[in-house]
Amino acid sequence: MKKITSINNEYIKELVRLHEKKHRDRQQRFLVEGYHLLLEAKDLLEKVLIVDEKDEVIGVENILVTNEIINKVGFTKTPQPIIGVCRYFPKYTLTGERFLLLDRLQDPGNIGTLVRSAVGFDIDMVVLSDDSVDLYNDKFIRATQGALFKTKVIVAQLEKVVGELKKQKIKIIGTSLEASKDLEEIAGEKKYAIILGNEASGVSKNLLEMTDVNVKIKINPTLESLNVGVAGGIIMHYLAMKSKK
Repeated sequence: MKKITSINNEYIKELVRLHEKKHRDRQQRFLVEGYHLLLEAKDLLEKVLIVDEKDEVIGVENILVTNEIINKVGFTKTPQPIIGVCRYFPKYTLTGERFLLLDRLQDPGNIGTLVRSAVGFDIDMVVLSDDSVDLYNDKFIRATQGALFKTKVIVAQLEKVVGELKKQKIKIIGTSLEASKDLEEIAGEKKYAIILGNEASGVSKNLLEMTDVNVKIKINPTLESLNVGVAGGIIMHYLAMKSKK
């Protein structure tokens, strides 16, 4: 088993650079930290940094390193003593019957929650707008708690995606507080795409003009709106239950 003991090793420096998007894109690689995420990401895993040989992962290259190196390469203050190096996701094509489109979302925690809900409610594909949080952002990956590796996620220009989905006879459901129907008025659909928008400004006007219907969730009128992660979960659950009737 290969051993590296210096934080100044060139390969270790290269891994640290993966904290930045431009270097991830250049190398087409990203890092996962901890036993659980490593297990979930096994299909993309190429190399593993471990502190103890008993943590060896079969089928990939294992590199024995020091705790100092783990602390240098990891993202959290006290990282677990195992870090994986993964290749980027494959370039998925736009296929399926249920889609979640995320328009300019910026909070990694919100998107992580939505990806987990998407897996829970049988969404076939999640599409991030190209100006949303980076797909390989560590906080986002950790917020998904492994769900990211159980569905298909792509980054794309949403207007083009909506146009293509319309050709596939997918019903486009936007979310808006204005000129919209209550969620409970929506009939069951087998094929649909839900659009959720930016935490502050919602779904962009040009996308709302492309939808088949826009919906809102009835809430106590003293509350202005719900967190997008909560709202998205409610909508996905409602539509999933409706489609089974």
